[in-house]
Amino acid sequence: MLNNTNAQQSGKILRCAIYTRKSHEEGLDQDFNSLDAQREAGEAYIESQKLQGWQAIPTRYDDGGFSGGTMERPALKQLLADIDAGKVDLIVVYKIDRLSRSLLDFMKMIEVFNEKEVSFVSVTQHFSTTDPTGRMFLGILITFAQYEREVIGERIRDKVSAAKRRGKYCGGVPPLGYDVDRDRKKLVVNAEETKQVNLIFKRYVQLGSAQQVAKELNQLGHKTKSWTTKKGKERTGGEWNTGQIYRLLKNRLYIGEIAYKGKNYPAEHDALIDQKMWDKTQALLSENHRAKSTKARVKTISPLSGVIRCGHCDCSMGITYTKKKDRRYSYYVCEKDQKRPVSQCPLKRIPSGDIEKVVLEQLSAVFRTPTLVAKTYFTARELENKERERLDAQQSELKKKLKSTQAEALALMSAEETDPEAFTLLQGVNRRVGDLSGQLAPIVAQLNSMNTGAITEADVSSAFQSIEVFWEDLFPLERNRLINLLVERIDIQKDGIDMTLKTNGLTSLVSELTGLAEEVEGRNA
Repeated sequence: MLNNTNAQQSGKILRCAIYTRKSHEEGLDQDFNSLDAQREAGEAYIESQKLQGWQAIPTRYDDGGFSGGTMERPALKQLLADIDAGKVDLIVVYKIDRLSRSLLDFMKMIEVFNEKEVSFVSVTQHFSTTDPTGRMFLGILITFAQYEREVIGERIRDKVSAAKRRGKYCGGVPPLGYDVDRDRKKLVVNAEETKQVNLIFKRYVQLGSAQQVAKELNQLGHKTKSWTTKKGKERTGGEWNTGQIYRLLKNRLYIGEIAYKGKNYPAEHDALIDQKMWDKTQALLSENHRAKSTKARVKTISPLSGVIRCGHCDCSMGITYTKKKDRRYSYYVCEKDQKRPVSQCPLKRIPSGDIEKVVLEQLSAVFRTPTLVAKTYFTARELENKERERLDAQQSELKKKLKSTQAEALALMSAEETDPEAFTLLQGVNRRVGDLSGQLAPIVAQLNSMNTGAITEADVSSAFQSIEVFWEDLFPLERNRLINLLVERIDIQKDGIDMTLKTNGLTSLVSELTGLAEEVEGRNA
């Protein structure tokens, strides 16, 4: 390393590089920030050593918003490159931990400094690497700096763990459907985005395809979450993709829970999705995962799988394929006959397209009957009325609580001038008013939607008649779900088919078919 005395005697100029660092970006936009203060202290120290030949080089090596626990810092990389190029003789820092908080990284840099004969000086701690004693104390000091960093990290992890166990939101990008109340450090419901969250869950249950849901959201102009950081920076949402759909569908925040290290804890914020919809979604996600993980399972997915049976052998019929040139043909075959040494079943291979067309035509004919339309309409209206009664009761109870809380707030406002504790109590009451208003808003919106968009008999009839319209736009898995929702079994005979419909499922099908028909109509517009 260079010796200051020798440098002075030889008249050699020591080129001093001042390195500064700050872990967080907070305050860096100020006219005079922490990096400027560190550099000013370094320049003053260099000026005090002017007689020793020290001279600050004009290049700034400032790392703002970078941790000392990593070497991935642009200014540090530039400094090391300039050292390697022989442009630096001495490094000046405000404190040793500005250069590094990792003992291993620090010792590696010291080896580079020694190799290039570059000295290292800390302004406030009065250490330099010009002698063995200084290097020993530097090693001790950086060890304590690393210890402090690990202790702080452990404290932060403990704090996050305790907060999540109590159901608290611990920061990060707010999920779609919620905004962050930074004063209360709590997630609050975003009524407009809640509609999009409900749409995503509903459409996935209907379609069974995250890719198709993402495609529809993009076609309808929906974007991912847009939000503003604590520092006021805007983060604009973009187009949806399959991965984002899956992450949203698996996020337990939407049922009012916080997931942490494999366990789920009740959260402070309100749920957006009820347990029934959540369970249905998770079951479908699991089913699709199993289907994708097994190649053979994927190949056997067909619209009539699970319901089509051989009427002669009383067994299931499976799907098989043949390929001619570049075209593949699919057929339904009797599974029991496939295992027989000699074929006995009169049903050989039934072209899948032909049988699916017949089933679709029969379903369409059944759904057009006035009796079924009327029965489904009255059942749907009955369920709708029960739901409206439940929401009305919730609305009345919340309005009653809100009125009482508002009256309490007015009383505290009147007493605020004479009672010093009234202001503190008023803050808590105001928070309760906000919570109650937040709970009331989605219920009112849902009731308004039900009042303006009540199911009519024409809706039922139109939905049932729309099956053939959107059938061609559905994937095989989606067709299979639709058939399994409606059909108990299909028995294939040599001279015809017998189809048994399920007694339940028709009511929920109305809303599904209405939504599907609207989407298909939108695609074709």
